[in-house]
Amino acid sequence: MESLNPYWWNIMLELMKRVPKAPAIILLVLITAALFADFLALGNPEFGNPRQRLLPPCWETRGTLRFPLGTDTMGRDILTRLIYGARISLLVSFGAVIFAGFLGTAAGVVAGFFGGWVDQVIMRFTDAWLSIPVVMFGMLMGVIVGSGVFNIVIILSLVFWTRYARVVRGETLSLKTRDFVHLATIAGCGKFMIMRKHIVPNVMNSVITLGSLQIGIAIVMEASLTFLGVGVPPPKPAWGLMLSEGRAGLSAGYWWLVLFPGGAIALLVMSFNLLGDWLRVYLDPHYRNLE
Repeated sequence: MESLNPYWWNIMLELMKRVPKAPAIILLVLITAALFADFLALGNPEFGNPRQRLLPPCWETRGTLRFPLGTDTMGRDILTRLIYGARISLLVSFGAVIFAGFLGTAAGVVAGFFGGWVDQVIMRFTDAWLSIPVVMFGMLMGVIVGSGVFNIVIILSLVFWTRYARVVRGETLSLKTRDFVHLATIAGCGKFMIMRKHIVPNVMNSVITLGSLQIGIAIVMEASLTFLGVGVPPPKPAWGLMLSEGRAGLSAGYWWLVLFPGGAIALLVMSFNLLGDWLRVYLDPHYRNLE
């Protein structure tokens, strides 16, 4: 009889143990750059010298070490804007995931614990909210509330909270039938104390795992909305804005205007996704028991 852990499954598990090292290092570098951007950056990310516009990277002809990754159409250093752009992307993604996680967890716990009409109202509202096209909703909200870092955090929070609500509600339905919850009820603990002391701590693994996967989506959403003109306003050094401003120069041969911000987005999202997959395996007892 074949083993429950086939050859390829063992290889995948072994890779999942080792892969997080690479994305963890990448994330550490990007987070460090974002935190210390004021010390690492080579110039002002919002203003440049028009006489130095569209300089290529340093290894190309006309390139210079003063601008290692070249300059944009306004003479601003690409590397400096990438460093400051990492700060914006991380701030928006973490802020959106934290706010959405708080709102969705609260809704999911209340719906799952109380059940009945409370559950029906919350979950039907959640289902209706999920049916709204994400990009269309983001663009509409961007027009209504305006652009800006804080506004984009609120918009993305309103987009993501439903995922947390559905996951946490399912976990709560299972947890409230456990013996420790019944014993807490017999001991005279109130419903809100039981939710705070016994339900919420036991759903946090799922919330953290979902959050780690949602960060990558939040980064792409922020870049997409900014690219469409309803996210972070110019002249802020947002990666999506750099893509939007650089697309016109791509056909003229100024490839670095798009390649570097696009590569930064892909690298950051891939790192968070790999780390999120590993975290899911690490925190889920089902996967751990298969090792």
